[in-house]
Amino acid sequence: MAKIYSSYNQIDSDLEILKTEREIHLQKIFLNMEKTKDAFQPENLFREALVSFKKILSNSYGMLLQIAIPYLINWLINKKRGD
Repeated sequence: MAKIYSSYNQIDSDLEILKTEREIHLQKIFLNMEKTKDAFQPENLFREALVSFKKILSNSYGMLLQIAIPYLINWLINKKRGD
């Protein structure tokens, strides 16, 4: 729906608002580009890989213990026997 203006001041005011909104959107684009560029730096990629690996290990820690404990017990029993 077209807006009806009654003066040039209203037009200038809306144009100024649109110009400011455009500048805000451009700045957001540039900021997102910088964040993306920083995220692909080698040290940041390495840090993210470590965080992901840590999450995987912490989620599977209980399962790893359930698998490792019986082997450890068997190893200790066999070591005492001298096998």
